[in-house]
Amino acid sequence: MTDPVQLLIDAGAISSDPFSENSRYRGIEQGIYESAAGAPGIRYILRRFIPQLRDIPAVAEHIVNGGERPDVLASNAMGDAELYWRIADANAVIDPNDLTDTVGARVSIPRAPGL
Repeated sequence: MTDPVQLLIDAGAISSDPFSENSRYRGIEQGIYESAAGAPGIRYILRRFIPQLRDIPAVAEHIVNGGERPDVLASNAMGDAELYWRIADANAVIDPNDLTDTVGARVSIPRAPGL
């Protein structure tokens, strides 16, 4: 049996990467889990390794005010709310809410992609 979606991917008609340009998973390799011989495989995303802090240049610092959220911080600082994960990576936090939970905390702002 031929997978029509895979044929379109192979032909270049659709992207083989299911994630948008601003996704933390963009470009991460995918694996295929095969539960039984001949069964269609189940795609999954392989592990994403967070970059080392030394490899994430900071361009600014933000002092957290009350009521802020990571997505709003990313929108204001980087022009895209969905890039909150870049700020989380630059501050070595797993839960992005940790970025804005403490009023007065200093948050490093990394360079926006493409700059």
